[in-house]
Formats: sequence, structure tokens, C-alpha cells
Amino acid sequence: MTSQVPRIGIIIGSTREGRFAEKPAKWIHEIAKQRAGLAFELIDLRDHPLPFFNEPISPIYAPAKNEVARGWVDKLGTMDGLVVVTPEYNHGPSAVLKNALDHAYKEFNRKPIGFVGYGGVGAARAVEQLRLVAIELQMAPVRNAVHIGMVEFLGIWQQGKTFGDYPHLAQAATALLDDIAWWAKALKIAREAA
Repeated sequence: MTSQVPRIGIIIGSTREGRFAEKPAKWIHEIAKQRAGLAFELIDLRDHPLPFFNEPISPIYAPAKNEVARGWVDKLGTMDGLVVVTPEYNHGPSAVLKNALDHAYKEFNRKPIGFVGYGGVGAARAVEQLRLVAIELQMAPVRNAVHIGMVEFLGIWQQGKTFGDYPHLAQAATALLDDIAWWAKALKIAREAA
């Protein structure tokens, strides 16, 4: 039997000034908090100002020497799954997000990960790249994602619209969170039994 409800981190994958990322992160967090049986926490990469990855040994083999990186790893270790809110820059995720993923390894293993993407084509290309990275980190990327396309992105960012003006996004969020809930519970049981 599991010791506590699964904890899911919602990572804000941009640190830019004036970023849009906070809007979808807070939106998905509000939807997620209404679910029973899981605990959700916003994790802002601004609170973990990681240097560019420059450790002498991969985190697969040795813990980080950098103090900020150790704090990031400790935070990840408390999570049973992740939802990553990602922009798409040049057909890929932000450098700060990829860098954060590179700073840990075992803290990601055998946990689910889902994505909320925004920008051109709903950040579909960034999400696909992140799915590949997640597999290498021994995570279980879930099928369903939220893709906030350019129409919705510009509507919310510049035209005074809200997420409520786009009900298909809430439907996608429900499917994503259903996947995360199932996998987080199943993998937590499996990890604790191992």
C-alpha cells in the first residue's frame, strides 16, 4: 500500500521576463487541485537558477556538486510525476527547461510526465522532443497533452480572452490529468514494491 497520495509537480518551463508560461501553469494547477487522490505543486524554474550543465560526471553515475542543482534534485525526488508547461522556441523546448532535465536522473525514473505546450502548433514539436528526453530519463510520457495553439495563445496573451473562452483546452486538460493520475498511482505502487 502506498504511504501517501502521489505528488505531481507542475513545472513552469520558462524563466523569461514577461513570460506567458505562468498563465497556463496556474490554469492547469487550478484544474488539477480539484482532483481527489493527488497533490499538485507548482515548481517554477526561476526558483532553481541552475547553471548550464557542467558537472564532471553525468547524474546517472554521481550526484551533482552544484548546490542549486542539489536543491533541484531534492525537489524532484519528492515528486511522483510531472506536468511540464513548455513554450516552443525554434521548434524545440526552452534551453532552461532542457538544462533542468539534464541536471537529474534517478529522480525522474519510473514516473509519469505530461505536457502543456503553447505557441506555434501548440508546441507540438517541443513536446515531441521532450517525450524523447523523458524516455531516456526512464519516465513514462503520457499520450494526452494540452496544446495551446497560436489562436488561443494570442487570444489569452493579447486580446483579453481567458482559458474559459476555449473549452477544448479544459477537455484536453482533463484527459491529460486522467493519464497522469492513473500512471502516477500505478508507478508509485510499483516503485514502493521494488
